[in-house]
Amino acid sequence: MYMETHLLITYLIAITVLSITPGLDTMLVIRNTARGGWQDGVISSFGICSGLFVHASVSAVGISVILLQTAWAFAALKMAGACYIVWLGIGSLRKLFQGKTALSADGLSAVRQPYQIGRSLREGVLSNVLNPKTVVFYMAFLPQFINPQHSALVQSLILAGLHFIIAMIWQSFLALLVNQAKSRVLQPRVGKIFDGLTGTILVSLGIKLALDS
Repeated sequence: MYMETHLLITYLIAITVLSITPGLDTMLVIRNTARGGWQDGVISSFGICSGLFVHASVSAVGISVILLQTAWAFAALKMAGACYIVWLGIGSLRKLFQGKTALSADGLSAVRQPYQIGRSLREGVLSNVLNPKTVVFYMAFLPQFINPQHSALVQSLILAGLHFIIAMIWQSFLALLVNQAKSRVLQPRVGKIFDGLTGTILVSLGIKLALDS
């Protein structure tokens, strides 16, 4: 790795928090688990996480172009990324104070169907690759941890690999949990806990990254 230890630790904390933050990926895993059991959810998660390497490659190309242009543009991109992380955290906190939760059973019910590995993989990959928010996130987030003196592509793929492992572990655990206790997992109280914790940590990390030289 080309990353200093403290940055690596920061990245692992940030990506763990972001992986457990409820969003489209979480909702798809929950929905597919309800549809075809834990296997459906786990394979869907594998498809989702595989799409991270596509986003890492795309973002690396953009980062490389910026590095070739000017150093201040790269610094500006890093600052924009830090602000974006803070914005994500504020969004979670707003849901908490508005009484809304990111986890909800609304629209997630699915008729029990036989598990099909091809369908699960396809839905997972397309859900991630075609999500423009993931493209924007990787372009804003990865530059915080890229060393300009080394290959942006290699570093981006390594970071995506770490993200893959963490997200896969979390989403697989979520699939097993949902399969065993669907009604409890989707309670509003659980959603509020997620919103409060992830919102606070994301805002703190964003501010820290913005202040780091």
